[in-house]
Amino acid sequence: MRDNRPSAPPTPARNWALFLDLDGTLLDIAATPTSVIVPRDLISDLQGAARALNGAVAIVSGRALADIDRLLSPLRLAGGSEHGVVVRLPDGTEEGMGQPVPISWTQAFIDLQKVFPGVATEVKPHNVVAHFRNAPEREGDVMRLAQELVARNPRDFELIEAKMAVEIRPRAINKARPVERLMSMPPFKGRFPVFVGDDVTDEDGFEAARAHGGLGLHVATRFDGQPQNVRDWLKRVADL
Repeated sequence: MRDNRPSAPPTPARNWALFLDLDGTLLDIAATPTSVIVPRDLISDLQGAARALNGAVAIVSGRALADIDRLLSPLRLAGGSEHGVVVRLPDGTEEGMGQPVPISWTQAFIDLQKVFPGVATEVKPHNVVAHFRNAPEREGDVMRLAQELVARNPRDFELIEAKMAVEIRPRAINKARPVERLMSMPPFKGRFPVFVGDDVTDEDGFEAARAHGGLGLHVATRFDGQPQNVRDWLKRVADL
C-alpha cells in the first residue's frame, strides 16, 4: 500500500539559498490581504536565517513590493513581488517587466465589489486581484469578469486562480523569474535553492529551484498545511 502521509521538511544546511512565499507560507491566510497578522518572531527569524545563509534569503510573493516591505519592516529582502513582475536584487535594485493591467480593467473589478459585498479588489502596480473569500457564492461572477477582461488582450495578459481569488497579470511572468535572476548572482549563486510555497502560483518557483538542483517544498505536503510549522522550521535555519 502506498504511503500518502506528508513527508517531513529537510534539515536546513548552510549552503542553501532560501526562497519563501508569504501568504499561506510564512503568514496565516486572513479574511482580507490587509488583515494578516505578522507573528512576533518572524522578522527576527528571517534576519537570523539571512545571517546563517550569508544573505541568501528571498521573499517571492504575489503581493506588491511596498506591501511586502510594510509587513516585514524594517527588512528589505531580495526577491520577487506580484508573482515575479518585479524582482529586487541583493543590492536593492528593482527590475520590472511587463505592462500594467489596464486601468479600465481595475475599475471593472472595483465596480464589481460595489455590486457584490464581500468581494474585495486588491490593486497592485502591475496586477489586479479579486478576492471572494468572504463571498464564495460570487466565485462565478468574479471568474466571468476576469475571463471577459483577459479575452480582450490574451497576448499580453493572463488569468491565474489562487485560493479564493482570481488575478490578472502580465503574461509569461511567474515566480520562476526571481529564482532564475537571483541564482545568477551572489550571494545566491552556487548555492542549493529551496523554494517554499503553498499555492498553484508557487509551482513555477518549485520548478525553477529543481532546475538548479534544489528543492520545491509545498506547505501542504511538507509542513502539514500549517504556516506555523514553516515558521518553526525557519527557526532551525536561523540557528544554523
